Amino acid sequence: MTTTSPRPTDARRHILQRRIKWIVTATIAYNLIEAIVAITAGTVASSAALIGFGLDSTIEVLSAAAVAWQFTRRDPERWEKRTLRVIAVAFFALATYVTATSVLALMGQVDVQHSTVGIVLTALSVFIMPFLSLAERRAGRELGSATAVADSKQTLICTYLSAAVLVGLVVNSLFGWWWADAIAGLIIAAFAVREGVEAWRGDACATSVGMLLKDEQDDHHDHQH
Repeated sequence: MTTTSPRPTDARRHILQRRIKWIVTATIAYNLIEAIVAITAGTVASSAALIGFGLDSTIEVLSAAAVAWQFTRRDPERWEKRTLRVIAVAFFALATYVTATSVLALMGQVDVQHSTVGIVLTALSVFIMPFLSLAERRAGRELGSATAVADSKQTLICTYLSAAVLVGLVVNSLFGWWWADAIAGLIIAAFAVREGVEAWRGDACATSVGMLLKDEQDDHHDHQH
């Protein structure tokens, strides 16, 4: 005999929606800071992996912003496909750029400098992202929001990406294995292709932002009627 969990009350639903909004907002804000720091540190250290990591974070932020913007339109469904296609193309462009940079770095044996900032940043991401993911997944499951749960999985995948870059940076610093950075860059490229394919199919990584805004609009209409 299987039992289904009871639907949350309206008051509890509002609390959960607010909680997910704060988690998503915190994730976007962190990604924005992460992008600026990673691109700057990557440029200084000639690290293809760090630059790619920062660019990926930038697209994550733009993706969330694009979906949020879409739901401010009068007819959001009309804009959905083209919004997701733009996000997909951005990820494919990132994959192409990072692949080319990493391959050129391997061929030219580019000397990647030690980056304390990069190591600290990626280590912080490995520590912070799982907490954000778990909090969003718990709230999403209780609320019954498939998009919030999917978004929490996306955040968890970002943790693995951070770990790959961190390993590349640490190995390069400890053993002088310059090629580890380029390998980490290729992992980012593969990740970006996966993101692009999902967005093209319609599984945007930041759809929870739009869904929450939509829920807010629906609640507003309910209160009016």
